[in-house]
Amino acid sequence: MAETEKNRGTEKRERILEGALRAFAKKGFYNTKVSEIASEAGVADGTIYLYFKNKDDLLISLFEDRMEFLIERLQTELDAVQGGVLDKIRCAITLHFQLAIQEQDLAEFITVELRQSAKFVKEYENPRFHDYLRILENLIADGQSQGVIRGDVDRRLVARSLFGALDEVLLQLTLSRSGAPDVQEKARQVAQIFTEGIVAR
Repeated sequence: MAETEKNRGTEKRERILEGALRAFAKKGFYNTKVSEIASEAGVADGTIYLYFKNKDDLLISLFEDRMEFLIERLQTELDAVQGGVLDKIRCAITLHFQLAIQEQDLAEFITVELRQSAKFVKEYENPRFHDYLRILENLIADGQSQGVIRGDVDRRLVARSLFGALDEVLLQLTLSRSGAPDVQEKARQVAQIFTEGIVAR
């Protein structure tokens, strides 16, 4: 019985997160009311507060949940790459940009809505983001240990620079609603710029 109640609670929490993602994508973080999130989720308004303190808490929880999904997806795809480190970097770049097509609401949430929460920007320590960056850092470190990537570059700096570029291009792709060919071409160009810049000569 207790397990059933727990499962119901987990399912309802996920419905609220899904509803928030849809609501934020439609009206933006600031313009979305808690009652609209509840409507999207198919729950009563007061139910939201059983799981989240306020709208900012819901935003942060949504980010953590979706980043966990993205991290697992990225790691799975990288593990499946047959080539070397540079191929894995290209894979990571392409996968990031594909969000603009495959997960449009999520792409808009990550690139647009998160910036509208002062609490998220100023107070949140963002551990999931650091987990994502760590994957990129480890790729650079692997490449350096193999002699494929220049040993004189700071892997943390390269990882942050790469993510910054990916985030900015994803924003442009998301707002323009670009199609698959445009996404693939931009992924190719960004991958070429970065890999040629850090490859060992």
